[in-house]
Amino acid sequence: MATGDYPKAAGTAAFQFSGFRLYQIARFCIVFCTEMQSVAVGWQVYDITHRPLDLGLTGLAQFLPGVVLFLLAGHVADRFNRKHLLTLCYAGFALSSAMLLAVALQFKYFHGAPSVTPIFIVLGLVGAVRSFSMPASRALLPQLVPEEQFQSAVAWNSSIFQFATILGPAMGGLLYAFFRGPVAVYATALLAGTIAALTTLRIELQSPPRPRERFSLKTVFAGFHYIWSHKLVLGSISLDLFAVLLGGAVALLPVYAKEILATGPWGLGLLRSAPGIGAATMAILIAYKPIRRRAGATMLWCVAGFGVFTMVFGFSRSIVLSMSSLVFVGAADMVSVVVRGVLIQVETPDEMRGRVNAVDMVFIGASNELGEFESGLAAQYLGAVPAVVLGGLGAVIITILWAWMFPELRRADSLTRRTPVTIPDRV
Repeated sequence: MATGDYPKAAGTAAFQFSGFRLYQIARFCIVFCTEMQSVAVGWQVYDITHRPLDLGLTGLAQFLPGVVLFLLAGHVADRFNRKHLLTLCYAGFALSSAMLLAVALQFKYFHGAPSVTPIFIVLGLVGAVRSFSMPASRALLPQLVPEEQFQSAVAWNSSIFQFATILGPAMGGLLYAFFRGPVAVYATALLAGTIAALTTLRIELQSPPRPRERFSLKTVFAGFHYIWSHKLVLGSISLDLFAVLLGGAVALLPVYAKEILATGPWGLGLLRSAPGIGAATMAILIAYKPIRRRAGATMLWCVAGFGVFTMVFGFSRSIVLSMSSLVFVGAADMVSVVVRGVLIQVETPDEMRGRVNAVDMVFIGASNELGEFESGLAAQYLGAVPAVVLGGLGAVIITILWAWMFPELRRADSLTRRTPVTIPDRV
């Protein structure tokens, strides 16, 4: 069957491609691995030190390697086989789970003094592996489905990611509580990471090999050049950067679960899962009902809603209201994820998608891991509730500013390619 013969309607059409199915199985396993692991790490670190700042440092430990390595990672993703690179990265995630398991076993059976230092070292490895896996994974996706199915594929990709963020934290919290420690969590994460690596090996790519560019500073920085020259893309990813940087409350969920809402690890797992529930629901809705008009305005309104519901969560003293608020936080954020994802992948030529996605990865990492550090630092000196409420207010203010500074984003209508792709000059 020729590419043009495939059905073009949104929905589940992307799953008829075997490479896309295997890609999603592996992605689900690796996100499940890292998300359940993050619950155990957060609870373990806070249980050892009782300092909100250390929760922020867990994010910083994962973010800094990406800042150092992202230019190299993007170039590697464009020069080498992305499937093989992604397989190695997933094996690296499994190795990090094995190392955390070894640390937990040492604390449990050899009665050593608990220390967060080895945990932070492993988190640095996780950050280094992620710096290579994210551009390779995102650049691989457009090679698995035709362009007419791409918005649906991005929505399902995000939806499956969110399913894993629902199940992963919930399972991590339950295992931590039932087995009274992180050992079972890290062992399960190791198994999931191994399955992801083995599944990725089975993906067959249909696209022809990419020509290798000569290595130079200009080709390395081509991703920056491309994003800067496309203001619509620049506005969308920078809006997400600053809004989530200020409005991220996830890092402080252990504080809310333990001290404000008075729950145990099971409550933390449920809170961590709540944004994923909202995001997965929204992603499925977009898969069946793609954003066809006023995409920019829709994104801006949803980012503002992200900030408002973050403030509601900050004031809440009820676990039901807190979970409900986080559900809406996740749903609003998903709109931004899909709009940004489609814009970047469709408008970027395949031979430089790795570098463009590597730059976007730094924006995502800054908004997530660096946002966790900002939240932990603010909570250390202001308290958890003021830190979350002021962060949500900051996200609303950023949205208003970006609507004024980037009229291209405010006026953006459809998510289809409107202009021919231009590639930055190369040496």
